[in-house]
Amino acid sequence: MAAATARKAAACVLVVWALVAAGLGSVSARAPLVGKPQREFDYFALSLQWPGTICANTRHCCSRNGCCRSEPLQWFTIHGLWPDYDDGTWPSCCRHTEFEMDKILPLKETLDKYWPSLYCSSPSTCFSGKGLFWAHEWEKHGTCSAPVVQDELQYFTIALDLYFKYNVTEMLSSGGIQTNGKEYTLSDVIDTIKHAFGGAPEIVCKRGSVEELRLCFDKELKPRDCLTTSLTNGNVSRRKHCPRKITLPTYDPLVLANSTGEIMTQFDDFEVSAALYTA
Repeated sequence: MAAATARKAAACVLVVWALVAAGLGSVSARAPLVGKPQREFDYFALSLQWPGTICANTRHCCSRNGCCRSEPLQWFTIHGLWPDYDDGTWPSCCRHTEFEMDKILPLKETLDKYWPSLYCSSPSTCFSGKGLFWAHEWEKHGTCSAPVVQDELQYFTIALDLYFKYNVTEMLSSGGIQTNGKEYTLSDVIDTIKHAFGGAPEIVCKRGSVEELRLCFDKELKPRDCLTTSLTNGNVSRRKHCPRKITLPTYDPLVLANSTGEIMTQFDDFEVSAALYTA
């Protein structure tokens, strides 16, 4: 049932993508950058979150927190599609283009399921104060994705298209890596993804559990090794704190109806994670 739902969602995304792609020929050149000029990016990182690790720390709920749904999220969810440089740095907040929810309404149902916020706090955006998780990702990263990405709808469509095309949850399952808290060697997880995807991933851990997993793509959206793995001969950088054995844990969701409805105090945790990819 879950696989059929995912395939249906992927088909919807592809339809929207076809509509977006049809108009690419008439899109104007990249708009001037705001503030300090930033050069064109070198590659994309599709960053995925493992809810079992993040949601285990949830103490208070709100309606927009994906961790608070009655059924636990049992698949990787999207954090963002990030343009990065090969020297280890990244552009951010490149064009003064505010997020507009109306522009991505055709994708909202799919975004709610596969790209939810796993926090209650409202992250900062570049141009519109604090806002939705999607607003943060578009303004911070999407605006730096030209010339591959020209507008907001295209940014989210491309990210979803890559997410469904390279389904990490299915890759791991097919390789015998189960998302049930069992320990696996870090090298086995990396090798399983690399064999199925065609490039080495970057893995970020928290206390021995996978918190984020990133797939990297060139500007033609073809798989490539992520930067940290390519610079360390296939091993994840030590500063990402992944031990030799890692887990993909499950979690028990809180029931939103029984929560106080207060805003979570996890914004500091969000900022810690955000420090890994924002300027």
